[in-house]
Amino acid sequence: MSVPISRPTLFIDGQWCSSSDGKTRPTINPYDASVIMEVDEATADDAQRAIACAKRYFTTSDWPHRSYEDRCALLTRMAELLQSNKAELARLETIDTGKTLGESEIDIDDVTNVFQFYAKEALKLGQDKRVTGPLIPDTVTSQIIHEPVGVCVLITPWNYPILQLCWKLAPALATGNCVIVKPSEVTPLSSIYLIKLLVEAGFPPQTVQILTASGASIGPALTESEDVDLVSFTGGLQTGRNIIRSCAQTVKRCTVELGGKNPNVVFADCDLDWAVDNVLTAVFVHSGQVCSAGARLIVEESIADALVAGVVQRAQQIVMGDGLNPASETGPLVSAEHLAKVESYVALAKKEGAQILCGGSRPDPKRFPHLAKGYFFLPTVIDKCDRTMRIVQEETFGPILTVERFPDGDEAKAIELANDTKYGLAGGVQSKDQARAERVARRLRHGTVWVNTYGAYTAQSEWGGFGMSGNGRELGSKGLDEYVEVKHLWSESKPAVMGWFKGTGEAAHI
Repeated sequence: MSVPISRPTLFIDGQWCSSSDGKTRPTINPYDASVIMEVDEATADDAQRAIACAKRYFTTSDWPHRSYEDRCALLTRMAELLQSNKAELARLETIDTGKTLGESEIDIDDVTNVFQFYAKEALKLGQDKRVTGPLIPDTVTSQIIHEPVGVCVLITPWNYPILQLCWKLAPALATGNCVIVKPSEVTPLSSIYLIKLLVEAGFPPQTVQILTASGASIGPALTESEDVDLVSFTGGLQTGRNIIRSCAQTVKRCTVELGGKNPNVVFADCDLDWAVDNVLTAVFVHSGQVCSAGARLIVEESIADALVAGVVQRAQQIVMGDGLNPASETGPLVSAEHLAKVESYVALAKKEGAQILCGGSRPDPKRFPHLAKGYFFLPTVIDKCDRTMRIVQEETFGPILTVERFPDGDEAKAIELANDTKYGLAGGVQSKDQARAERVARRLRHGTVWVNTYGAYTAQSEWGGFGMSGNGRELGSKGLDEYVEVKHLWSESKPAVMGWFKGTGEAAHI
């Protein structure tokens, strides 16, 4: 399968280059397990060279000192290139991740909006804020100014490669930082293509570098370096913990988004057909490989049986297949390793006493021979769940819906269940009673809560989680704050002798 990318795939100091030891890694199409292409596998030495180049360019070039207008004009140009290259980017994203082409096209539109948003929003940071007040003399100009943090390492996940990268990349470049991109080794292709577009858009080549490699091989070199000023990571909880520890040694800025185990609370007054569609969409888009997926159905008892039966019926009708096929409604899991992980969680749920109502396995190769080579797993609904079960507590990141029930009319119990998680990324509340839905939503300890819908977001609205879902925020105006240092500049126009030390006598020690 031809792709608009060729080796070498490392971009360091403005040049495409191969790994220093010549090693490569295959990137796999999860639909049929075929090799798409070989990608260079960076080494720790490559990482050190990228860091040195980024640091040198940040400290010696005019890039961090350019006006916000200059940099934001480049973001606008990048948005135009994203749209003109949408077909190629979406196709790359689909064959690399397995998601449907329709989803990939939406992702390209979304990241275009992100670049367009920050091209305008970042201009506000260029407007230095003057501080006035009775304690500030008329001879003083007191200003708050915003400057780039420095060298930023951006580590992105495999489920939304281009989306998660651009959430970090657009604000980082708008504010004048130099960045080192470390995409997931599982799905690096759209990130590589994106770097080509950035150079075409006019960004100085030394402002952005990309290292394709596993986290184990180059992660410590990136996160431990004293010349790296910020690490932004999206991914799993354990890796995030390790990165936080690593960054702490040099007291560098570190922001992490670590996934979630997200509740979708459904009250009995919802129209049944609508509720079934809501629950189905919340959990099974992209085969459940979404950090904000509504993987925990928390449903009022009187509607529970009917709602669950409807979800099971619809789940069994979901069309799985090649993401490039317009008939496919969802695709495979991303890798053989991840498929095995999802299978292990279903086996664990059975041992814990949960009831598998549908799915729970790979598709039957006799019924679906066209899916046999890929990493497919059937949409799965698991009933009889409670909070003691690992299937409810831990993020499976697959097409798995667990069902918990709460007594009729017991808002407090619904809230208790929804908040009973170490994570706190996202959730949903569904009810015809708008006042109740919003009342419950405000009680949920989750970074994003959808009322009578699920999954929508915009570039203008902050994204991030509570608890072990991470720290910091992406998108919105707060997404810029992560990438700037705030400086106070106090300027005296009429210098005067301060006279603190009088100089009137012989030195003495008291």
